[in-house]
Amino acid sequence: MNEPYPDGRRGDCPDPPPWPEARYEARESLSLAFVAALQHLPPRQRAAFILRDVLGFPAAAAAAVLDCSTDAVDSDLDRARTEFAAQLPPRARDCSPWPDSPRERAVVAGFARAFERGDTDGIAGWLTDDAWLALPSLLSRYRGAAAARFLSVTVFGAGTRRFRLVATRANGQPAFGCYLRDPAACTARGCGLIVLTLAGDQVRAVTWFTDSNLLARFALPGTLPD
Repeated sequence: MNEPYPDGRRGDCPDPPPWPEARYEARESLSLAFVAALQHLPPRQRAAFILRDVLGFPAAAAAAVLDCSTDAVDSDLDRARTEFAAQLPPRARDCSPWPDSPRERAVVAGFARAFERGDTDGIAGWLTDDAWLALPSLLSRYRGAAAARFLSVTVFGAGTRRFRLVATRANGQPAFGCYLRDPAACTARGCGLIVLTLAGDQVRAVTWFTDSNLLARFALPGTLPD
């Protein structure tokens, strides 16, 4: 991910081309990729996937609809997610498959709560074991345990720094304007944009663009009252 663009302005990117027909065709082909991937799932797995990950049903409610146990729903869902991801083309895997779905909102909200609290253990709980933390402007990348350590020591200053996040979307993925809180000045200063790449119910990549000038591109303020 070289540069973040608001979802409404993704036509500004060279890929896909900026004319409306091309943007529509790109979005339509992506949607068709998701539909095609669904068709590869056995009926029971497809039903579990749609109930849980698309419609946001709790496991118990999905089990009642399917007339089976919650363990059976969880098992079908795990297999469905693996097969679904394997069927997607590479570009589709880099986009959130169900934008603004209950599933996506739950993951994004949980990550944001942990981040704003400076709860590195909580953040780690939302990350896959091999999740990446990338800072393109610093040409830095950290993975797995190294990413967690970087967050704890450098980003949160071992508990001395707190942030505020303002939700937005970038490149078809959930994102946040990021603000560093300054209690003495009663403000929070913009410190860039964070873009999440999801994998099921977790986050497999956190890309932090530290240029605060990017906030204006997303119609976000440079500072927030705190």
